[in-house]
Amino acid sequence: MINVVGKRKIFLGVAAVMVAAALISIFYFGFKEGIDFSGGTLWQVKFDKEIAQEEIVNILKDNGAEGVVINKSGDGSHLLRFKSISEEEHKKISSVLEEKEGSFKELSFQSIGPSVGKELKTKAVFGVVFVLLAISIYVSLAFLKVSYPIKSWKYGVVALLCLFHDVVIPAGVLAWLGEYKGVEIDTNFVVALLVIAGFSVHDTIVVFDRIREKLGLARGREQLSVVINDSVNETMARSINTSLTLAIMLLALYFAGPINLQYFVLTILIGTVVGTYSSIFVASPFLVVWHSLSKRVHPVK
Repeated sequence: MINVVGKRKIFLGVAAVMVAAALISIFYFGFKEGIDFSGGTLWQVKFDKEIAQEEIVNILKDNGAEGVVINKSGDGSHLLRFKSISEEEHKKISSVLEEKEGSFKELSFQSIGPSVGKELKTKAVFGVVFVLLAISIYVSLAFLKVSYPIKSWKYGVVALLCLFHDVVIPAGVLAWLGEYKGVEIDTNFVVALLVIAGFSVHDTIVVFDRIREKLGLARGREQLSVVINDSVNETMARSINTSLTLAIMLLALYFAGPINLQYFVLTILIGTVVGTYSSIFVASPFLVVWHSLSKRVHPVK
């Protein structure tokens, strides 16, 4: 049995350092916005023969495309990102590209205007904040029947803090990758954060539910720290095994999946790992810390 509660200062300290590093990364580097948010063109093409990426970039630039970024996927296709172009320019570039480099197959072409991108960004931020608050309120209501020795609303607040921990760390990693690897965030990034929130809170609720069950059976005969530590250890194997299964699948998708979903998968993978950590080593120990501080501020007479 791991003494999670007894070593809570270490576990909570590690979580605090990771969150601080993620926040520094976000505020210092910022996010490199993809075309979903900033507007632009996303074009995926596959040539019949091997083509140097530099040649493709030069042809696009010579024909009016600006800010060209190119990536090659595992299936041999090229994913091109650049500023918005009209349909006429699209046809012109296609003709020149085919003339100079040979025939190719257009797998996808999408263009998003800056006004649409701004609206998507606003809705994305609102959506993430709304989901986090809604989940915390739901947890508070779910634990109304267990108000001793911890008030039900505190479960909701702790769940919200853990969700913030689980969401902000992957976001910090993506901000760092955007600065040094040119990784852009798009609507897939927002979806990944929502997936992380849903998976993480499910894991946390499993632990909280075991605490609720054992508190009801103990009826004050056992110390809160003992009940919580036992609950965490009883659910730890389930949490780790569930997350490990998901992580293996995500690793396979990361290395063998389509290139345009690579960082979407990476975001969920990081969120899965930190979410498992917070469910086991942050949520429950934080309840103990909060309860201890409350007793000091409001001692029982």
